[in-house]
Amino acid sequence: MTVVLLHALAADARMWAGTLTGHPVLTPDLYRLGTGEPSLDTVVDGLARLLDDRGEDRAVLVGCSFGGYAAMAFLRRHPDRVRGLGLIGTRAAADTDEERARRLGFAERVTDPALGPALVDATAPLLLGAGTRRRRPDLRGRVDEMVRSIAPADVAWAQRAIAARTASFDVLAAYTGPAVVLAGAEDALVPLDDARAMAATLPRGALEVVPDAGHLLPLEAPEVVDKALASLLDQREDS
Repeated sequence: MTVVLLHALAADARMWAGTLTGHPVLTPDLYRLGTGEPSLDTVVDGLARLLDDRGEDRAVLVGCSFGGYAAMAFLRRHPDRVRGLGLIGTRAAADTDEERARRLGFAERVTDPALGPALVDATAPLLLGAGTRRRRPDLRGRVDEMVRSIAPADVAWAQRAIAARTASFDVLAAYTGPAVVLAGAEDALVPLDDARAMAATLPRGALEVVPDAGHLLPLEAPEVVDKALASLLDQREDS
C-alpha cells in the first residue's frame, strides 16, 4: 500500500527525506497540484488524478501542517480511498476571523519584494522546536535553505487556500480507519490542544506527543515518525 507524504507550508518533499525507507511512498509537490483560485479542493483534485494515473485506488495519507489540511480535505471528498491517516503538526479547526486575517496578510506581504525576505527569515525558525534549534544548528540551516527556496507566490497561494478551509472534525469523526496524530511539544505554530482534539475525535485516533521537538517532526524526530507510521501501516483496517 502506497503512503502519500504531504509536505508542510513553506517546505517541499525534502522534509520527508528518509521517511519509510523501503516502503513505497509518494511525495507530491502540493504547489503544483493546486491550480486556479486558492482552494484545498484543487489540491485534492490534483492528488486524485495523480493516484488515478498511477493506478492507485487507495492509499495511506500522511500530512504535516499544510499537508494535513490537504489530507483532511481529501478524506472529506474521497473517504473510500483513504486506507490510513497520519496527521502531523496540523489541526482540524478552521481559522478564526483573526487568524484568517493574519494568514491573508502574510500572503500579501510574502510576495512583496520589500517585505517578503525578512518575513521568511523571521518565520523559518518557528518551524523547529527551541530544543532542536539549540541541538541541531545543521538542521536549522537546512530548513532555512528549504524555506527560502520556495517561491513566494506558492507560499501565498497555499496560505490563501488554507485560510479558506472549513473545519474537519465531522470528517474525522466519520473516519473509522487507523489513524495517528503526532505533535511536537515545542510546536510554536499549532497548540498541543489541537492535536488532542483531533485524536479524541478520530474513532481510532492514537496521539503521540514528541518532547523537545516542534512543527517539522519528520525532520526533527524522524525515528519517532517512522515508528508511528510503521505502526499505522501494521494496523488492520477493520479493527
